[in-house]
Amino acid sequence: MSAKLPYARRALGAFVTAAAVSVPAAQAGEVEVLHWWTSGGEAEAVGTLRDLLESEGHTWKDFAVAGGAGDSAMTVLKSRAMSGNPPAAAQINGPEIQEWGELGLLANLDAVAEEGNWDELLPGVVADMMQHDGHYVAVPVNVHRVNWLWANPEVLADAGVEMPTTWDEMFSAGEALREAGYVPLAHGGQPWQDATIFESVVLSLGGADFYRDAFVELDEDSLKSDTMIESLSTFKRLRGLMDEGMPGRDWNLATGMVINGQAAMQIMGDWAKGEFTAADMQAGSDYLCAAVPGTEDAFTFNIDSFAMFKLDDEAAQEAQQTMARLVLEPEFQQTFNQIKGSIPPRTDLDMSAFDSCAQQSMADFQSSREASTLVPSFAHRMAMRSDVQGAFFDIITNYFNDESMSAEQAAERLAQAASLAF
Repeated sequence: MSAKLPYARRALGAFVTAAAVSVPAAQAGEVEVLHWWTSGGEAEAVGTLRDLLESEGHTWKDFAVAGGAGDSAMTVLKSRAMSGNPPAAAQINGPEIQEWGELGLLANLDAVAEEGNWDELLPGVVADMMQHDGHYVAVPVNVHRVNWLWANPEVLADAGVEMPTTWDEMFSAGEALREAGYVPLAHGGQPWQDATIFESVVLSLGGADFYRDAFVELDEDSLKSDTMIESLSTFKRLRGLMDEGMPGRDWNLATGMVINGQAAMQIMGDWAKGEFTAADMQAGSDYLCAAVPGTEDAFTFNIDSFAMFKLDDEAAQEAQQTMARLVLEPEFQQTFNQIKGSIPPRTDLDMSAFDSCAQQSMADFQSSREASTLVPSFAHRMAMRSDVQGAFFDIITNYFNDESMSAEQAAERLAQAASLAF
């Protein structure tokens, strides 16, 4: 993989590999944790891990960097790594785990994994992402389903519409909702949020195999195909269902629009459910959840995980190992995921205490594994390298906001960006 890294990433590798030998020792038993869980529901969820770690005598040093999808956090992490002072643990997702593993900075968690029987507890798709060169270097916290549609049932009823199951129904419902005085689709105009909607549209119109060809294999023919052009056209049409205040809006503020009845629906991963939960709302009655139209038989996943960085201090190493063990234990998995809105990465836990949306998510995760319709979210660092993802983000957001750019032009640019990845 290192031969394919762009110059800036190779330069980062040279700096941090040289600096690794001089990483200052952390305080005894202290784990500095870099993450981007800063909204109400997210902060409450991560607090459960902090409490468990401190109950075993270790110290949690919180290093939260605000910003949905972790872009800001990754910028800070790279800066810290280049200075030879990475945190003890960092929220790193998908292929970026492999990129950091290539730099030789991640700690080995094989002993914890063997003791905890991770190979048996974790589905292969999850376990593989937690390993570099055959060794565990990260621990999965949860599995998020990204292709969710959330709705306020009172708003839908007031406008006389039902939860849409097709894009035609979505646009038809949008007209009725506008007439009733509501924003049909709440959205935050940030690149990662634009990509979150776009990838769901592609999955709905192209199916799982096409999605993988386009966003995992980066197949140029798929990226400039008629299916991709249709997806881009449908994606831009959705802009007409949004309000003028969306540019720069954080995702949780868009969720708040659904919660307070200003907007009817939102396309967002199931971390949005944490906001509904924090507002004391109940799934199935106070809010509704359904797969994005056309994606009922597929599951776009985002796996949150903590990677551990190499430290010299033995007490700090022990605290890291304790944290990794606690993350996959039933107590944390049950509590954290019920608050966060996600489902456990281990599939042996009792889901009866989870709400109906989470139970549906676990059932769909299992059925999608069996049907090979489980796909990684490119919007959330699961499908492609960060440099390719950044190029895709730029193209998708520019297209979404530029009335003069055609779907054909956007598709061609995606194919060109993919060609530079190899």
